[in-house]
Amino acid sequence: MASYSTNEFKGGLKIMLDGDPYNIIENEFVKPGKGQAFSRVKVRNLKTGRVIDKTFKSGESVEAADVFEMDMQYLYTDGEFYYFMEPESFEQYQASPEAMGDAMKWVREQDLCKVVLYEGSPLSIEPPAFTELRITETDPGVRGDTSGGGGKPATLETGAVVRVPLFVDQGEVIKVDTRKAEYVSRVKD
Repeated sequence: MASYSTNEFKGGLKIMLDGDPYNIIENEFVKPGKGQAFSRVKVRNLKTGRVIDKTFKSGESVEAADVFEMDMQYLYTDGEFYYFMEPESFEQYQASPEAMGDAMKWVREQDLCKVVLYEGSPLSIEPPAFTELRITETDPGVRGDTSGGGGKPATLETGAVVRVPLFVDQGEVIKVDTRKAEYVSRVKD
């Protein structure tokens, strides 16, 4: 099994701590005037999402996590699990609702998602940063109101609810930033 020394630590590196995979968010190398240098690291547990701070002595090594990301196509849900396919090998993976998390609000069939695999099974799903979805329900549009103030809630075809400007109507397709759950623009055909 591969391992990383503290001088190899950087943001995005996946390591094993206490039997769980973690992602390094921040790494700060500290060299005090007296004593041994150390690394102060902020890590996120990839199973629970919990963020903790850890300190490692300089030169200490940590086991690498068997975690990697792949782009996969979302196929369907059977009501209990979500199914993804690796586009080149056509290999299918079954993701639990916990792994799917909030991504299910933004993903439609055939969309490409970033899937984090741990020991061969999906650990978390990341939807595309931007997606285009049709509005299924919102209040009628107000003609001529192009100012940025205000807004109204709109339900999208996946069930997600975002705030949209007053001039946007039901049935229109909009571009949404899935990271912030915000309206970006209308999509013209």
